[in-house]
Amino acid sequence: MEASAQDLTPTGRVILGMLRLGKRTGYEIKQIVDVSTRFFWAASYGQIYPELKRLEERGLVGSRSEPTGGRARTEYRLTATGERALDDWLASEAEPAHEVRDEAMLKLFFSEGRDTEEVLETVRALRRKHESVVARLREIHPEPVDPDPGPYLTLEYGLGLHDWAIEWCKRTERRLERRLARSAREKARV
Repeated sequence: MEASAQDLTPTGRVILGMLRLGKRTGYEIKQIVDVSTRFFWAASYGQIYPELKRLEERGLVGSRSEPTGGRARTEYRLTATGERALDDWLASEAEPAHEVRDEAMLKLFFSEGRDTEEVLETVRALRRKHESVVARLREIHPEPVDPDPGPYLTLEYGLGLHDWAIEWCKRTERRLERRLARSAREKARV
């Protein structure tokens, strides 16, 4: 059965891309995901291993057993069909999926009627999270230089996105702090 780019799951796309980069085992794929695509597209072991099996059943990857130190270990490689499916997806003009899962945003969305101090603390926690991500991204590569397409462009995008979010949080914190100060003044007059 010939696979098409549209048939690939998001996790399947991550796996095929990682195999092209040279990651061979499910464990190695997860390790590199955790320091690279995780910042914009995560994949768990619970997604990776079942997807590797599906990709193999579809002929997109091949595998061989390579036990080490008494441990079972399976190495995977892209097949020619997998290479074509990955290339087709990379060249696809379909609108890319965009998904943001951010619990702080969910809390803010449902914060109507909540105490302003609670909302302010949520924004502060969100800022700290973005600052932490920026610090980790800068550890990966302190200064992107003349980026080629690929990892450096995504790093540059991530830094810009999180820097913007930090500035938004700071502006929002100031606005909420002003609201708290007004509220305190009004209570003092009563």
